[in-house]
Amino acid sequence: MSVRSRGPVAVLLTGAVAAGAITLSACGSEDTASAASSAPSRAAAPEGRQVGLALPAPTGKYAVGRDGLHLVDKSRRDPWVPKAGARELMVSMYYPARKGTGKPAPYMSTEGAQAFLEQMELEIPAEVLGGTRTHTYTEAKPTRGKFPLVVLSPGFKTPGTTLTGLAEDLTSRGHVVAVVDHAYEAAGVAFPGKGILPCTACGKVGPDNFGPAAEGRAKDLSFTLDRLLGRVSPWKHADMLDKGEVGMAGHSLGGAGAAATMARDPRVRAGANLDGPFTDSTTDSTTNSGLSRRPFLMLGTQADHSPGGEDKTWDAAWRRLDGWKRWLTVAGADHFAFTDLAPLAAQLGEDDLKGLPGKRAAEITRDYVGAFFAGQLRGKDEPLLDGPTKTNPEVAFQHWTARGAKDDSGTSSRP
Repeated sequence: MSVRSRGPVAVLLTGAVAAGAITLSACGSEDTASAASSAPSRAAAPEGRQVGLALPAPTGKYAVGRDGLHLVDKSRRDPWVPKAGARELMVSMYYPARKGTGKPAPYMSTEGAQAFLEQMELEIPAEVLGGTRTHTYTEAKPTRGKFPLVVLSPGFKTPGTTLTGLAEDLTSRGHVVAVVDHAYEAAGVAFPGKGILPCTACGKVGPDNFGPAAEGRAKDLSFTLDRLLGRVSPWKHADMLDKGEVGMAGHSLGGAGAAATMARDPRVRAGANLDGPFTDSTTDSTTNSGLSRRPFLMLGTQADHSPGGEDKTWDAAWRRLDGWKRWLTVAGADHFAFTDLAPLAAQLGEDDLKGLPGKRAAEITRDYVGAFFAGQLRGKDEPLLDGPTKTNPEVAFQHWTARGAKDDSGTSSRP
């Protein structure tokens, strides 16, 4: 995608683009020179100022616990490094926990933060990024009850850590959230016995060949469900899962992977794509790819994901989706506005007055994705998705009809 409006993370991230080191697309690999040309060649914390970063506080009633899982799919070799052997995933499991239990969880290790910053060519101290304050606790005692499962997949080149804020908020509202890291597709993720793996796939995926990578994500995500929902689960709190209520979402390539997973895996009851493309498995009119009337949320930038915009896969996907659906665009947002990078960049003083403030970007992402899964997986009444609101003027409903009418999906405007 191109970043026509410089949002809160454009200045932070496009320094590397200007230097010719990276490009950022809908799947994390292309950007336009227009955004980069107006940015400095590097981004750094303000000189002489101590910067302490923190994620926005979750809005739900539950405390947030976190466990880590290492999953190995012995039926597949790694697609990027075949000599590495079986495909490996790291999964961060966020769960509703009892307040006052557990120990504060780190955002990233200093080593992981350093690897990510080097990959993105950013001059922010690794200690500052890694030391970001979370609202998550390790070894926290789980609360009683069963909860829907939401699986999240990050964008290309970016670790699952960048979806921590969304994972925390969904968990606080009453979901178990699994954030999946895909081996060799991002920098900064450590794997047992191998340490922090390089982003071997970086530079190999772009707008014209993202399909196989997204379908690979779909295999990863279905395998994750196999393990978590199986009779013998590797997660010690698996009895918390309501196995009949499964949602999936992703940012960028992760969003493409979420949709591709739904096209092949009926266990996923509802899905969301945050500013990512769609593969042929969702858009091809010659296949039965309407997701079997399951609900789907499309949430993207106004600049690139409005109807008739640069990413034509959104128009094609909208026509094919045959269940409850919403197409929302956010004015002033850039590609990373749906991740932690938006509020963190804002705290570094990189908000752009012409773009969407990072704090506001986090609120919009949290509120709309949270409302979607609360309505579709927990059966809650969520009027936020009925249509445009005065309190959220940045959010436009595309192909929207008035409340109570039938939209062009043939379904009511209420979830």
